[in-house]
Amino acid sequence: MTTTPNRPWRGVLVATALPLTDELAVDYDKFAEHCAWLVENGCDGVVPNGSLGEYQVLTPEERAKVVETAVAAIGGARVMPGVAAYGSGESRRWAEQARDAGCASVMLLPPNAYRADERSVLAHYAEVAKAGVPIVAYNNPIDTKVDLVPELLAKLHGEGYIHAVKEFSGDVRRAYQLAELAPELDLLIGADDVLLELALAGAKGWVAGYPNALPAASVELYHAAVGGDLATAKTLYEQLHPLLRWDSKVEFVQAIKLSMDIVGRHGGPVRPPRVPLLPEHEAVVRSATEKAVAAGLA
Repeated sequence: MTTTPNRPWRGVLVATALPLTDELAVDYDKFAEHCAWLVENGCDGVVPNGSLGEYQVLTPEERAKVVETAVAAIGGARVMPGVAAYGSGESRRWAEQARDAGCASVMLLPPNAYRADERSVLAHYAEVAKAGVPIVAYNNPIDTKVDLVPELLAKLHGEGYIHAVKEFSGDVRRAYQLAELAPELDLLIGADDVLLELALAGAKGWVAGYPNALPAASVELYHAAVGGDLATAKTLYEQLHPLLRWDSKVEFVQAIKLSMDIVGRHGGPVRPPRVPLLPEHEAVVRSATEKAVAAGLA
């Protein structure tokens, strides 16, 4: 285990895919079992209600129950829910719900209903911080159109609003600038396909997608990378990269769920407006997953 009590976001935290039935209802029993299985296979915790968990298409009741299910399965210290919402007040309420459920931290996108300016971003994090639960910022300028650049992250950290950042910009150069501007701010790998680069740059954790299907091999890769075992890390990275790069594609939820199905887990369908993978994309994911299984990585 690499999580620490005062920094529970460290280590490998899996942004959990959410098992759905054929009728697209949430299968809470399978979700609880999945959370436990991830921890049994070396992962340090889970991040439910992220984009991989399809939080945008859940009802408020489902969203709350997902958090409670994860906490019941593996304990609140290991659960860091996403609390993104269009309004700061709603995000704060989700942070309070996570806090009351026993979670030790939450993950928060910047305002994403519009292209927010710096003042709005600061006000948003200030409001959610009032819930009193440590916040990990999530920088995803590709999807949100709001870029938490190193200078802004340093400002958010300096105000005490955030303790870490899930960095999904893909720009690994930022890691070094961030370390200079805010040395106490923990950098978390936010995209699977830049894991090795950000691990070498000093990342303290990984909010991960593909461990949903391949936890043990992914955890081995992470520990080799942050531990400086480059021979092991590079070999695993090259083997897994055909899958890891899907974490940065539009179809990442469908791809990861397909890989879960192939390795004998329950990935299952996705809720609209997502649609199944195109046949040519499915063939690529299937081939890469079967190759990983044949290599003993599942």
